Amino acid sequence: MNTPKYARQMETLRKLSRYLKPYRVYLAVSVLLAAVTVALTLYVPTLTGNAIDFILGEGRVDFPRIIRILIQIGVCIAVTALAQWIMNICNNKMTYQMVRDIRNDAFQKIEILPLKYIDSHSYGEVVSRVIADVDQLADGLLMGFTQLFTGIATIAGTLGFMLSINVGITFVVVLITPLSFFVAGFIAKRTYTMFRLQSETRGEQTALIEEMIGNQKVVQAFSHEDEALEKFDEINGRLQKYSLQAIFFSSLTNPATRFVNSLAYAAVCVTGALTAVAGHLTVGQLTCLLSYANQYTKPFNEISGVVTELQNAIACAGRILELIEEEPQIPEPENALSLTDIRGNVSLSDVTFSYESGQRLIENLNLTAKPGQRIAIVGPTGCGKTTVINLLMRFYDVNGGSIRVEDYDIRDITRKSLRAGYGMVLQDTWLKTGTIRENIVMGRPDATEEEIIQAAKASHAHSFIRRLPQGYDTRITEDGGGLSQGQKQLLCITRVMLCHPPMLILDEATSSIDTRTELKIQNAFARLMEGRTSFIVAHRLSTIREADRILVMKDGHVIEQGTHEELLEKKGFYAELYNSQFG
Repeated sequence: MNTPKYARQMETLRKLSRYLKPYRVYLAVSVLLAAVTVALTLYVPTLTGNAIDFILGEGRVDFPRIIRILIQIGVCIAVTALAQWIMNICNNKMTYQMVRDIRNDAFQKIEILPLKYIDSHSYGEVVSRVIADVDQLADGLLMGFTQLFTGIATIAGTLGFMLSINVGITFVVVLITPLSFFVAGFIAKRTYTMFRLQSETRGEQTALIEEMIGNQKVVQAFSHEDEALEKFDEINGRLQKYSLQAIFFSSLTNPATRFVNSLAYAAVCVTGALTAVAGHLTVGQLTCLLSYANQYTKPFNEISGVVTELQNAIACAGRILELIEEEPQIPEPENALSLTDIRGNVSLSDVTFSYESGQRLIENLNLTAKPGQRIAIVGPTGCGKTTVINLLMRFYDVNGGSIRVEDYDIRDITRKSLRAGYGMVLQDTWLKTGTIRENIVMGRPDATEEEIIQAAKASHAHSFIRRLPQGYDTRITEDGGGLSQGQKQLLCITRVMLCHPPMLILDEATSSIDTRTELKIQNAFARLMEGRTSFIVAHRLSTIREADRILVMKDGHVIEQGTHEELLEKKGFYAELYNSQFG
């Protein structure tokens, strides 16, 4: 059963109130100052009316009293200005500290989300939630805090002042008020849906832009520009449609409420004039009532605009809160063990795993690796090689069976200590924006300059780093800037060599490196792997001839295992793979 939109909005507001709780002092001060501002603002028309009543005719003006009243008006205006200034400071602090907390929670959740979520959502869509949606939420909250309290206080205050002057005329105004609420509520119900669709489509558009920019070379290489433009136009068209509908409905609110409020003002004018003619109201009192009627109707226009912004803010808040409330990765036990003495004993017992329920990928996988052994995993694309690596690193948890390191189930070990025991070099390189040095020392921030250079020489990266404009202090962007794919991979290898981990994972680690450099890297890896348990995923079988054991995988099963020579003698699937490359 679908949750009604109203209930969903209330639930979102309830969740947002948790972020407001730490800043209740700002809220209380803001409400108090709003009341002070409104009270003083509404007191000014009363003073003005009194001053008018002291002007009785030609030569009958009580200047001393009028001057005193003018001084009072000046003081009220000065105090009101100061109160509004402080109130705006409180509202800004409250809003942007809430937004800071929401963004912090969102980013922290991204850090602990299971990879399954990251793999199933486009990066651009997630970025849109954390950036664009939170910005929209901030705008709505700021307008709400700034105008909502003041508007409500103004409505209540003007009614009180009007009642003190004339009950009958006040009753006329109150009779027309529900019509304004009805119009605003009728329009607001329709704007929420449009704003939510607008926010979702904006996320879809951000995802496409991020995807196209990140893969522009592929787009141009395959002449995919027209298709990309066509898809962008389609998404952009939908965004235009939803944005126009949202803005159309929201823009109706202000003129509709202004029309209703004009009716209320006209009613006060007519009834007030008739009452004054009958002698039941002075000219000064009529002036006060007209001023209050104008101030009474003004907040309805402002609140209608606030309601529109809040509809957009709530829709955006719902999306960012969905991300924050996503199920995190399986939490570690309270007594999780932090491994410090890892020698490299790894065993997989009857491991079963699948990314999607009902679609088995790995079944009953058994493997034992002793310290210093080099375990190679080969097989056709999609057989589960990289999945085994994901399970060893506990990026995913097994569905059945167990993986043990030093005879401890990895689910009983802290993820940090488990992953610190591995040095991993993947086919896909990842570098962060910063200097070459900052990228190399990512795993060991306390490394000395001598250790950094030694690791770079071991990986054969030192020579090209030295030729860069600022050497190790050269800044690069996330995609590596002007570095080649091979150079970026050498930096990733240097990063691992600096850490000296007890276990290694090499997933096509030399796939982007030329043959001459690859031979040097293989020698460096050979030295690095001495005494360390190593898992090597490779398509080029020439790189794993010296492995202590080769696991041949097909359809999630280990169908053959042994040394290179043993597997060739069997003349099985491995022999077919090898001969297809070197026959």
